[in-house]
Amino acid sequence: MRKMDRSRILYLTNSAAIAALYVVLTLAFAPISYGSMQVRISEMLTILPLFTSAAIPGLFVGCLISNILGGSIAIDVIFGSLATLIGAAAGYLLRKNRWLVPIPSIISNTIIVSLILKYGYGINIPLYLQMIYVAAGEIAGCYILGELLASILKPVKGYIFGFSQE
Repeated sequence: MRKMDRSRILYLTNSAAIAALYVVLTLAFAPISYGSMQVRISEMLTILPLFTSAAIPGLFVGCLISNILGGSIAIDVIFGSLATLIGAAAGYLLRKNRWLVPIPSIISNTIIVSLILKYGYGINIPLYLQMIYVAAGEIAGCYILGELLASILKPVKGYIFGFSQE
């Protein structure tokens, strides 16, 4: 097998595995993964752009599938998933500083998901309060759990991802 073919297969495999993990973690913790006050355990995977660009499509597809299977409204499926895509892509651009990688996901989800919850689902609380709730959940998922995951994965990144893009 040519090296280029192997790299593409590895990229697709990593991306698919990340998407699958995102879906499993979101659905396994469904009671806290959806709603006005949510903490998606799966958001810890938003640290993965630190290790591989395959995390970008993987996180997007995982969020898309999770939102569909979780019964989200169409605007949430589309724009909630785009918030994850924005966060993952921007996080990848910031991968030179590990501590910055989760910040774009926290910001994009805080803004976009809060607007979806307020205007799409009609949750009747002030927007600033909705943003605080979403930001708190994102900080717990992306930053606290994400940094814990990064600490665990850093020594074995080559074995898991097959290549490093740090």
